[in-house]
Amino acid sequence: MITFVAGTTAEFIKIAPVIRELRRRGMDFQVWATDQHVDGVTEVLEDFDLRVPLAHFVPSTSRRTISRMSQVLPWFFDLARTLWHFRREFRARAARGVVLVHGDTFTTVFGAIAGRMLGCRVGHIEAGLRSGSLVSPFPEEINRRLVARLATDNFCPTAVEAANLRREGADKRSQIVVTGANTVVDALRFASAPAVARADLPRDYALVTLHRFELVQNRVAYTDIVRRVMRLSVQLPVVMMIGQSDRALLEQYGLMTALEESPIFTFDKMRYLEFIRVLVGATLVITDSGGLQEECAALGVPTAVHRTHTERRDGLGENIVLTGMDVKALDDFLAHFEDYRRPSQLDTFHPAAAIAEVLERGR
Repeated sequence: MITFVAGTTAEFIKIAPVIRELRRRGMDFQVWATDQHVDGVTEVLEDFDLRVPLAHFVPSTSRRTISRMSQVLPWFFDLARTLWHFRREFRARAARGVVLVHGDTFTTVFGAIAGRMLGCRVGHIEAGLRSGSLVSPFPEEINRRLVARLATDNFCPTAVEAANLRREGADKRSQIVVTGANTVVDALRFASAPAVARADLPRDYALVTLHRFELVQNRVAYTDIVRRVMRLSVQLPVVMMIGQSDRALLEQYGLMTALEESPIFTFDKMRYLEFIRVLVGATLVITDSGGLQEECAALGVPTAVHRTHTERRDGLGENIVLTGMDVKALDDFLAHFEDYRRPSQLDTFHPAAAIAEVLERGR
C-alpha cells in the first residue's frame, strides 16, 4: 500500500499529480491528512479532479489551520498521540508499504517519523534541497535535513539535489532517484492547460506575492519592497496577492492606506486553478515564494525572487534573479526584465510519472 501523508495546501498541490498518475496505473493508495492547513485542501483536490477520501489525524472538532509557531508543538503532540494510540490500526492500514511525504513542512517530518514507526519505507518527494544555512529558510532547512535521515527513497528534482544528499552520506542508507523536476511542473501543466486570460485584468501586469516570515517580520525590508512595488504600479499595472495576515501587517506598518490609494489590483487568496490563470498571464513576477520560483522557472516568465537565500536552483541564471532582499538588485531586474524571458519548459519533464514508475517496480 502507498500512503501519502500531507497537511498543507502546497503539499496537496504537489502530490496531486502523483496521485493522478498512480490512479491512472491502477495502483492502490490512501491519503492521511494532518490538517496543518484546514482551509483550501478540499478545493485543491476538487481542482485536480481527485475525489479521494482523507483519513484525518485530528478530530473534526479540533481542526484549525496552524498559522503560528506557538501552535506547532501542541498540534504535533496531538498527531503523535493519535498515531501511538491507534498504532495497530495504522500499521495494518499501511501494510508495511511506502509512506510518501513532500517538501519541508512539519507534516513532512511527522509523516517520515510515522512511516518509520509503522515499519514502512519512507519516500521523500522534493528531497535534497539545501540553502546552505540552517536558519534560512527557518524551519524548512532543518526539517529537510531531519527527513533526509529518515527517508529510504529520495526523489530529487535534479542532479544538484542528489549530489547534496550524497555529500551527506544518504546514498549509503537510501535510494536516490532524480525525477528531472519537482512535481509542481506536472501540477502547473494540468492547471494551465485550460487557463485563459482574466477579463478583469490588464493585458500586461506584474504579479507580486510577498508572504514569507523572514521578509514580513522585517519591517524595514518589507516597507522598502512594498513602496518599490507601489512605484512600479505607476509604470506597469501590478496585481498583488494580499491575505488577511498581510493586511494586518500593512496596517501595522502604516502602508495600507497608501496601498489602497495606489493603482495596484489587490486580491485575497485564490484557489490554485484561479491563481494559475493570473500567473500565466503575468508579464513579470516578484515573489519570495520558493514554490512560485519553480513554477515561474518552468513557464520562463521573468521573475525576481526577493529573498536572501533560496534552496531551489530552478531558473537561476536563466529567467530567475535572486535579489538578496536588496531593492537595488530588484531595480536592476526591473530595468532589464525582458532579457530574462525564456521559453516554457512545461512539456520537458514528467516527475510524477518517474516517481510512480519507481513505486510500481518496488511493489
